[in-house]
Amino acid sequence: MLDKTNKSEAPKLTARWQPVYDSLHEAIISRRLAPGTKLPEDELGSIFSVSRTVVRSALQALAHDRVVRLEPNRGAFVAQPTIKEAREVFDARKLIEPRLVALAAKLATPEDIRSLRQHLEDERDVMKSDRSGEAIKLSAYFHLKIARIADHSIFTEILHDLISRSSLIIALYWRSRDTTCKCDAHREIVDALAAGDAAQASTLMKRHIADLFSGLDLMQTEKKPQRLADILGKPKLQAG
Repeated sequence: MLDKTNKSEAPKLTARWQPVYDSLHEAIISRRLAPGTKLPEDELGSIFSVSRTVVRSALQALAHDRVVRLEPNRGAFVAQPTIKEAREVFDARKLIEPRLVALAAKLATPEDIRSLRQHLEDERDVMKSDRSGEAIKLSAYFHLKIARIADHSIFTEILHDLISRSSLIIALYWRSRDTTCKCDAHREIVDALAAGDAAQASTLMKRHIADLFSGLDLMQTEKKPQRLADILGKPKLQAG
């Protein structure tokens, strides 16, 4: 249990590790850091000019989001989802998300629809600028926003885990940037939600998840290891 001092210091610690998390997450999702790459705390601390405690907090958050794995006595590594895991993750999404979007169609308010349409605009802007890591992140947020509208806590919790796994799977196995959730597919889903058409929304989501999975190239790929400092550079972050 955290005492009052720890609670008051928690936001400060988060402020220090968040830039480290963001930089590593972007490097992983954009495939600059290959799956299986070791992430030594001391080297990362030197790169980001922060303490190992700050680095450790960032790595724990990344592990929670399934993009890093922590191994006892060995350290942290970029997660390496297998082809079997990729299939299982998308199988689960095909079961859960059509149900969630059908629930959302019955509960979505005008404000929810406005928020989703604004999100579509953000997605289009990112796709035009060819920022693949951010495009994957926004696509994930779209699906989670629908889950929150559906107001089903258990499904939403499960989906959050599946989406975290999906982000790395897409980054690792996608054939092209078109494999990210296409804006047109998202727009059609939002239109069905706006119309309150649960059946159509569910059908569109099933098709969307199937199309997304079919766009993955499920062949094992390998990248030569590179120095972390060369990949991550020397970002200017707060000392910790």
